[in-house]
Amino acid sequence: MHSYETIALNQNPNGILTLSLNRPDIRNAFNQKMIEELGRVFTHEVMQPEVKAVVFQGNGGMFCAGGDLNWMKRSIELSYEENLKDTTVLTKMFATLNECPKPVVGIVEGAAIGGGVGLVSICDVVLATKETVFSLSEVRLGIVPACIGPFVVAKIGASQARALFVSAERFKAQKAKEIGLVHEVFENRSELDAYLATLTKNLLECGPKAMMVAKSLVLDLTWPEKREHIADPIHYVSKTLAELRVGAEAQEGISAFLQKRKPSWIGGSK
Repeated sequence: MHSYETIALNQNPNGILTLSLNRPDIRNAFNQKMIEELGRVFTHEVMQPEVKAVVFQGNGGMFCAGGDLNWMKRSIELSYEENLKDTTVLTKMFATLNECPKPVVGIVEGAAIGGGVGLVSICDVVLATKETVFSLSEVRLGIVPACIGPFVVAKIGASQARALFVSAERFKAQKAKEIGLVHEVFENRSELDAYLATLTKNLLECGPKAMMVAKSLVLDLTWPEKREHIADPIHYVSKTLAELRVGAEAQEGISAFLQKRKPSWIGGSK
């Protein structure tokens, strides 16, 4: 496993890869290096066969405070063409994370600001402590949450996105749950970790290929640019399930269920 300047990785023997943003001295704000490293981690380490699921968090009791001020300062010195190159790299990084075929569980505490909300939005399941603060604060700087926009809108819907994009409102985890950004809220990290242990155990009991196809199915059915390539949605979903049913994983999973045993991917006999 590679070492990274801005990210800490810990591979659990059971198949859980914990990815921690590791710039706690500046509230895990991201810069060009972190953007590059997140793309590399999700392209390489996360894709290794021993990785069954990813836990995505920030070190130092903080998720992500958005863009590093020094990195943002650099943008005002760049030409339009240079800025376009910069923002395209950022958007592609979010797209890579969003399309990760493995389950991604976000652990959000402290704050998720600006681009940090974008990182929350690409997670499949999001757990937060109740005092966590969220804000899409870009308009306060005269900019907009454009690169994260597709992912945030897909997560919380156009109505909530319009309100939060234009107001830069700061809100806590309970509201984040109400709008669909967060799935579960906990009093403290200890309670969150107890729930996380149950959640990851459940994930490890699911078919790896089935989880991969399940994520792809949701994206294909909801993202406009993906839906354009589905000529017949009824045929598409029918074909998806039929292909899985005749595959080795489903054959093993259904057989194990009928025989009242564990499937091979969690230690059952074949």
